[in-house]
Amino acid sequence: MLIVVLGDERLGLVNWRRRPTTPAAYCWTIGIAMLPGARGHGHGTQAQRLLVRYLFAHTTVHRIEAATEVGNIAEQRALEKIGFAREGVMRGIGWRDGAWRDGVTYSLLRTDGPARDGFSGPGTIG
Repeated sequence: MLIVVLGDERLGLVNWRRRPTTPAAYCWTIGIAMLPGARGHGHGTQAQRLLVRYLFAHTTVHRIEAATEVGNIAEQRALEKIGFAREGVMRGIGWRDGAWRDGVTYSLLRTDGPARDGFSGPGTIG
């Protein structure tokens, strides 16, 4: 886990964990939590962009995953800006506020090409 900061101000955190995909392979799953006052300014997008850059630069992993609730449009846009591709909806995956919520899965592969806002190929974020 890493803390997202701007100067001396703490804005939130990013994390990553290893997820086995086959007996011989794994991918990283990343997550983010930003304080309410820090949302909507691009800090979370930049933090995830830097985390992805770090993971591709310092590990041999081929795939990075992220997921969010269907209703979290801001996070979906942030992931798409970084270059993540939407893969599908996971029905009833999470329980929050007294109801089951659908989730959306995203992935980014080391071999994915350039995206609009910063992913510039194998393991580099511009």
